[in-house]
Amino acid sequence: MRPQLLSFLLLGQGAFGAGPNTITNAEKAAGWRLLFDGKTYKNWRSPDRMQPASDSWTIADGCIKANRGPKIREDLISAEKYRDFELTWEWRISEGGNSGVKYRIQKLVWMDSAKKMPGGKRFEETVGYELENHPSDRSNVSAKGGEEYVVSFEYQMIDNDRHADAKRGPLYQTGALYSIQPPSKQVAKPAGEFNQSRLIIKGNHVEHWLNGEKVIDAMLDSPVIKEGAGNRWKGVQSVYDLLVNQPERDCHFSLQNHNDEVWFRDIKIRRL
Repeated sequence: MRPQLLSFLLLGQGAFGAGPNTITNAEKAAGWRLLFDGKTYKNWRSPDRMQPASDSWTIADGCIKANRGPKIREDLISAEKYRDFELTWEWRISEGGNSGVKYRIQKLVWMDSAKKMPGGKRFEETVGYELENHPSDRSNVSAKGGEEYVVSFEYQMIDNDRHADAKRGPLYQTGALYSIQPPSKQVAKPAGEFNQSRLIIKGNHVEHWLNGEKVIDAMLDSPVIKEGAGNRWKGVQSVYDLLVNQPERDCHFSLQNHNDEVWFRDIKIRRL
């Protein structure tokens, strides 16, 4: 039996046998590490230690929860960086909710809600303006609040039936490599039920798995990436270059707060 398949089977036995947010000796022997203990932000950039503190996240009922309507909207970012890795997690989206897991993070861009790009009409243009000019500062955030935007690739997680973005088509539905490649099949559970997801990155090769099915098999240096990044970030050369060239390869990953409630648990990782 292939070592990777054996490891995945052991992980599944651990998830169903021991319950969420636990890890077995067999999983540890296979190289897995538990990233959420069900109670604390250990292994993450702790929101309550930021200046000012973030209100994007809470821990409740054995889950890390993204809060709706925070003053400071930001992702929960891994404490360590990873290059080649396998990540698994369980998640539940609220009705009409939108979220994701962001990986191969290239830049974090602070955006004050009171400041907009002069003449800018699209969100993407504002991201590019902030990235290139740095007019905003977290320490002096305005009364309107702000957002820390993550320049990266994204494993999409969304309510396929209710959210307007999902209704745009498969590129924006659960399991997609967001706005770049659609999932090969749709096996997401309805909003309110827990899904199991798996992300594998080795070199430029990436796989998205959803509820036991591989739904994305892609190369991050392919023409598909260039086309997808070009379509979304048209006219924003700085962000396009980061996604196409990916100068950072040892990277954090993050759980996304997209201004909707979503619950994460049983988060595990192993380096490849």
